[in-house]
Amino acid sequence: MNEQSLLKDWINESRNIVFFGGAGVSTESRIPDFRGVDGLYHQEYRYPPETIISRSFYRSNPGEFYRFYKNKMLFPEAKPNPAHIALAKLEEMGKLKAVITQNIDGLHQAAGSKNVLELHGSVRRNHCTRCMKFFTLEELLSSMGEDGIPRCSCSGLIKPDVVLYEESLDEDVLSRSVAYISHADMLIVGGTSLTVYPAAGLIDYYRGNKMVLINKTVTPMDDKADLVISGSIGEVLCDAVGV
Repeated sequence: MNEQSLLKDWINESRNIVFFGGAGVSTESRIPDFRGVDGLYHQEYRYPPETIISRSFYRSNPGEFYRFYKNKMLFPEAKPNPAHIALAKLEEMGKLKAVITQNIDGLHQAAGSKNVLELHGSVRRNHCTRCMKFFTLEELLSSMGEDGIPRCSCSGLIKPDVVLYEESLDEDVLSRSVAYISHADMLIVGGTSLTVYPAAGLIDYYRGNKMVLINKTVTPMDDKADLVISGSIGEVLCDAVGV
């Protein structure tokens, strides 16, 4: 039996599937992988990315933060790709119980997924740091002044709900992710290098015997997986789910 057939069989017989994904899920929507050739870590700014997207830099230099953030981290025109659509279908079938994602683009929800745990937050949610008023991504972009800094009508600075360097992951999201993974009868991991912690460490909580890794490149966890498939995650999932 080949790898794709085995994946189909496991999906058919499973009733409590959890998906854990990273940047590779969104590259097929033309959102660059952070560390890819055209990604976040290949650019020309006065400061390294780790500095610019840190909490302290956001506070001290919001203009430069938002110049980088708008140019490198916002893709408002991006649409869900076959991977997002296949996962939404799998949830609709009652098999997929949760999508746990490291991505901040909101494309899983746009595709129709309901139970999405966003480890690193979302560009789709933004709040005024003074009055806590909520802003959509579109409202954030339209509220940017001539200096490129988005401000609320109360003059407060607007902050995106994304986890910056020097910030901790949301404890509730982490604990719910652990619960879903530890109770899953099948774990599908896709589009992630599994090198970004603490998020990557979550898969260690899986206790079953159907952990599938779908990625275009090798990961440090390949030898611990029960099935490894190299290829396009969109193509692999669509074929397996029958979308």
